[in-house]
Amino acid sequence: MIELGLKFTLAYLLGSVLGSLVVGLIKGGVDIRSVGSGNAGGTNALRTQGRWFALWVMVIDVGKGILAVIVIPPLIIPGVGLDPQIDRGLVLYAAAIGAIVGHVFPVWFGFRGGKGGATAAGVLVYFAPAAAVPVISAWLAIVVLTGFVGLATMIAALAAVAYIGVTRLPEEHGFFLFACIVALLLIYTHRGNIRRMLNGTESRFARPLFGRLSGGK
Repeated sequence: MIELGLKFTLAYLLGSVLGSLVVGLIKGGVDIRSVGSGNAGGTNALRTQGRWFALWVMVIDVGKGILAVIVIPPLIIPGVGLDPQIDRGLVLYAAAIGAIVGHVFPVWFGFRGGKGGATAAGVLVYFAPAAAVPVISAWLAIVVLTGFVGLATMIAALAAVAYIGVTRLPEEHGFFLFACIVALLLIYTHRGNIRRMLNGTESRFARPLFGRLSGGK
């Protein structure tokens, strides 16, 4: 259990390195949590700082998810080693969740982070590359149809659960459970978006397709 806890913690610390704030520091101390929506994710970075800033934010946030699941699970920690009583899959999923939780609640930045979508996407690309096509398609479809990025992220997370359930069950029930946990976490981090959508105050990333076709807003 010591190995599991330490590797979750290492992944959490890696996840706490927020792309938006790292790029902001390089750019001269820009903290995007003080502008726009106040979120430290890629969407707010794009809206407030432009596409090149947002691109590097996404590279870091997606990349750290991939890095966490590649480097940390097989890592030999001095004095700890590899615990033979712990399933290697559990260590892998713990590192993945740790990276996502770190992005949402980053210790390096006052526990005010992003919503976890980009880091979760990086983990998914590593675990199940084939899932990227349906998941990204679902995300794009919702953004185009509604203009809501938060809604698109939640639907994409549920699409990942559905895809993994259809293609990996019953053999990989651990992977399916992991996908469910991540989807629930992403829905939780987007709870403010849900409230605003219900209240009709949620801002749109782009004009929805239905509005363009009808000539409305």
